[in-house]
Amino acid sequence: MKAGDLREMTKDELKAKLTEVREGLFNLRFQLATKQLDNTAQLPKNRKDIARILTVLSEMDRKAGE
Repeated sequence: MKAGDLREMTKDELKAKLTEVREGLFNLRFQLATKQLDNTAQLPKNRKDIARILTVLSEMDRKAGE
């Protein structure tokens, strides 16, 4: 997920995407705990996606406050 793509989304779309990615991270953690996770590289990827979404949301809030 690219930051440029995220900046084109609306706030509501970003919040929905954030919920979706967080649920995916929860599922990955569950798979890791039960030894069913094949690709462990997905964990940091999801965490970075969450950080990107939160960053774009905070940028939007700062722009709206100006």
